[in-house]
Amino acid sequence: MPWVQQLAMRAFIAGHTALYRLTSGRIGGKVVGLPVLLLTTTGRKSGLRRTVPLVFFEDGERLVVIASKGGDPRDPIWWLNLQKNPEAEVQVGAEHRRMRARLASPDERARLWPRAKHENPRYAEYEKRTAREIPVVLLCT
Repeated sequence: MPWVQQLAMRAFIAGHTALYRLTSGRIGGKVVGLPVLLLTTTGRKSGLRRTVPLVFFEDGERLVVIASKGGDPRDPIWWLNLQKNPEAEVQVGAEHRRMRARLASPDERARLWPRAKHENPRYAEYEKRTAREIPVVLLCT
């Protein structure tokens, strides 16, 4: 991605995150009708806290996020961070929760991936753009 696009994306994410926090998710809590959470991870190299807004859905008490990165051949940084340190903070609306991330098992993925593509058809497009299996990530209390 060209540096100008990267800069624009970082600015968008920072603005989205700030509005979400300021309004407890009233602004930024949905994107194209899909629910959004804020995921805060610990940087695997820097040790700094990093926050990213992500579309999610619920599976019982667990939250499900998809590490699609728009179909990029590489995993998103937030997923790389969680692989090194699975402890995270999640904000859904005004509620803050400490959660632990893990990759969905093959059986869980077989059940959740079709649901993810149904709820957000863009995931099917992203799947076509990449040779990697897009991770289905579970956030558990």
